[in-house]
Amino acid sequence: MRSLKIYLIVTISLFVLYIVVQLNKPKPTNWKETYINTDKIPFGTFILYDRAKDIFPKSQIHAVREPVYNTLADTTLKNTAYVLIGGGIELSKPDYERLTAYIKAGNDVFIAVENFGTLFRKNLKIATDNKYDIANNDELVGFVNPALDPEKKYRVDRQAGNMYFSQLDTARALLLGQNTQHKANFVRFKFGKGSLYLISNPKLFSNYSLLKTQGAEYSAYALSYLNSPKQILWDEYYTQGTANEGSPMKVFLTNAELRWAYYITLGSLLLFVLYEVKRRQRIIPVIEPLKNSTVDFINVVGQVYYEQRDNQNIAHKKILYFLTHVRDRYLIKTNKLDNEFVNTFAAKSGIELNFVRDMVNYINYIAHQSQVSDSELIELNKLIEKFYTLSV
Repeated sequence: MRSLKIYLIVTISLFVLYIVVQLNKPKPTNWKETYINTDKIPFGTFILYDRAKDIFPKSQIHAVREPVYNTLADTTLKNTAYVLIGGGIELSKPDYERLTAYIKAGNDVFIAVENFGTLFRKNLKIATDNKYDIANNDELVGFVNPALDPEKKYRVDRQAGNMYFSQLDTARALLLGQNTQHKANFVRFKFGKGSLYLISNPKLFSNYSLLKTQGAEYSAYALSYLNSPKQILWDEYYTQGTANEGSPMKVFLTNAELRWAYYITLGSLLLFVLYEVKRRQRIIPVIEPLKNSTVDFINVVGQVYYEQRDNQNIAHKKILYFLTHVRDRYLIKTNKLDNEFVNTFAAKSGIELNFVRDMVNYINYIAHQSQVSDSELIELNKLIEKFYTLSV
């Protein structure tokens, strides 16, 4: 009993020491691309959402966490804008129809994602791709609008500007921005009284980009195309889901202090259970099952053959076992390996005739050799094993 108490004290002390070390060690940078408006990690959008009033001082900004159809269900919305920044979207048909009706009514939509989904690709004839260069993370992007100085280029890193529109209907789309390879990354589609703005580089609006002067300037100019809507609907549905989504445990697991309190509680309960359920009877001995020595036997026999280096004997047995398999499975006579045998064998086995002919010719060749080299034996084995694979 005394030794058990000492063991528990040491275990608990080490556990507490481990927790203290974990709480005080530097936290590694989280490079996850969340685009959530409350995330302060590099690829969250906390800064953009927090400072959006600087770009739209006269606009009311509301974060929404409902599908597009529900968010834009109010058909009386006028002079408003819908902003969506995320990794990708996949609109349903009702969502797409509601979105286009919202734009036609005189509202603007600004979407910055890497993947625009099936309906955008089908109806707007667009597709995106990326230019990934592991040796060079930098990319230059810019605008084509004369009022925004087309000669000026904005340098971004961390592959923030590597996405572009690989397919674009130039008859409908108006080019607003591109990279130095003249690949479009920012376009506008006109629907009725409103406009749809699409940009293929959501990282340009992340915290990481906005902490740099050029990134902050680029995002401000891009969003300024929305003019001054009286209300901005800031979509968080495609980054966080619906408002009532998630379990109560999410509160604990997203907060470092509560998370560690939860882990300590679980650890204490585990120690208590282990202490209470310790064995009070004689330990039942474990009876080892009989060992299967088949593999060991095969290894020994194989080693003997390998040391004798009798390749001709091994090849002969390999051919003998193979022909026995052919007779048993396909009911073919194997006493004469000629063209008639090849044609019958290929037809019954369903294997390509050329492969069967090459294999049979090689078997005939090996069978008449007084000596077989290592490479010839390996080639024979490869052909037979390939046949077994194809005939499964």
